[in-house]
Amino acid sequence: MVWRIIDERLRRLEGRLGSIARRKWLAILLAGLAPLVVRAMLLPWLPVPTPRVQDEFSHLLVADTFAHGRLVNPVHPMWVHFESMHIIVRPVYASVFPVAQGAVLALAQVLTGCPWIGVWLSVGLMCAALCWMLQGWVSPGWAFMGAVLTAARFGVTSYWMNSYWGGAVAAAAGALVLGALGRIRKRGRWQDAVVLGIGLVILANSRPYEGALLGLPAVAAAVWWMRGKARLLASLLPLVVVLSVGAAALSYYCSRFNGNPLQLPYSFYRNTMTMAPHFIWQAPRAEPVYHHRVLWWFYAGWEMNSYQDAKANRASRSVQTKALHYWRFFVGPFLSLPFLTLPWMWRRRRVRCLLMVAGLFFAGLAVEVWDSPHYAAPAMALVILLSVEALRQLRVSLGPYWVRLAFLGCILTPVVGGSGVRSTGAARAAILDRLEAQGGRHLVLVRCGPAHDVGDEWVYNSADIDAASVVWSREMDPTSNRELLDYFSGRRVWLAQPDTRPVQLSPYDPSMLPDPPFRYVPLGSRAITALRSPDEVRRKILSLVASQYTAPYHFSCDQWSYFFAAVTGVESPDTAHGCFPPGNRGQTVGFDQWFTWLQAQR
Repeated sequence: MVWRIIDERLRRLEGRLGSIARRKWLAILLAGLAPLVVRAMLLPWLPVPTPRVQDEFSHLLVADTFAHGRLVNPVHPMWVHFESMHIIVRPVYASVFPVAQGAVLALAQVLTGCPWIGVWLSVGLMCAALCWMLQGWVSPGWAFMGAVLTAARFGVTSYWMNSYWGGAVAAAAGALVLGALGRIRKRGRWQDAVVLGIGLVILANSRPYEGALLGLPAVAAAVWWMRGKARLLASLLPLVVVLSVGAAALSYYCSRFNGNPLQLPYSFYRNTMTMAPHFIWQAPRAEPVYHHRVLWWFYAGWEMNSYQDAKANRASRSVQTKALHYWRFFVGPFLSLPFLTLPWMWRRRRVRCLLMVAGLFFAGLAVEVWDSPHYAAPAMALVILLSVEALRQLRVSLGPYWVRLAFLGCILTPVVGGSGVRSTGAARAAILDRLEAQGGRHLVLVRCGPAHDVGDEWVYNSADIDAASVVWSREMDPTSNRELLDYFSGRRVWLAQPDTRPVQLSPYDPSMLPDPPFRYVPLGSRAITALRSPDEVRRKILSLVASQYTAPYHFSCDQWSYFFAAVTGVESPDTAHGCFPPGNRGQTVGFDQWFTWLQAQR
């Protein structure tokens, strides 16, 4: 009885939605506005998100750089204190990520002062673009149904809306590509080729690799469908023009990083700062010099562990785990029901082609070391289109009852793996708000403990570091710290300790050395003042020893290393790596023998 009442009301709702769906532009407008209105109404309970993860800060750096009217920022004199993940500080100071997400945030920052408004708007545009895409493949009613499903599942509670990670921009671009392709299949107008080109350009500037997995088959299909000579030339020329302009702009942007117009900033970053490759078939690179312990933990620890797990297909990074993550986010339990009709769907040539593209796309995702739903954002439109096709087949095979059940379950079930309730950077944001409320200018030195969560990063700054009211920096050796304090003289100086409970912010005392000491960096490194001159390090150690002991000296490697840390504030390398014979750690060694070993460490 209850279900009959619900079913009757759903049928009435279908009728009303059908009348809206037939007015295509109204349907597109409502699909885009609905998630924006609902999310705005939830702001008292679900406020504007604060950034926490490295990716978010990196996208915000793109936004702030563009908002300042620059493509990249000049190197800061104190750059070594500002090194962090997913940004570069030399040869320019900039984000390493593609610029599409940051450009949207920048536009919102300039117009409203709040970058998150760009996230908010991009989700609305994504839902509108998906509705337009579906209209090019299925009837208006099914297209509007797919758009409602998308807006309900991904437009409000998904992390694409409630963070700065991105996803919506690339998903909207994928919808433009697929929507243009559906129209080219029917009509082949030059306007559709232009939309296809715009979508491909946005994909190249949001998710280049994953965008290529979708874009290359799309272009091949478009050329095949436009294979009549006159039709092909009329449509191909606008597509080539759009892609050429996009490629020229991207090449110019790339050249601003290291002078190479053919190397993406992300590729430059991975080749110069990281060890783990992005794909499992690649070999790891030699360890670069990491000036900070937390960077070493991230690149040599977490990233390398992730790479080794993915290469060995272990549980945490296995193909099966990746497939489950993507399936849970994009399809979920209720939308899985229509896909039981896959054997019948396979018989239709159009759907079979779409399924093969989807399989190819996931195969491309499977060989990446890392996985996250926004990696697959270019294929969001493809997933939604296949879902609608599955719902249509379900209706033919089993009737409307099961379609309504699947649809209702989908819109009432939050996205698994993409909830709006997520870990936030509340502690850092609270300190920032507190210091800004005090007025004046502040410098915060961040001291990370041994158990630091590498996913909770604090050292990120705006594009114009010197003009910021609050500057976040890494605590280093005493000599480097003094140089930093001298450079920012006139600011109140604070010490932030993210790993204490509760998080501590206190006035900075330069006489208190960090514990553990600053991680070892090879002698002669120009970035670390205390290590620039090996002769000066040698002199200071001998002077310290002479002031406390009488020659001849009988010290072990560990004792000499203690003196090294005392005069530099830098941790010694592990003496077990060749400083003493195996099994004889306490053996005394001469200073020259120990110092020669020290100079050889990297």
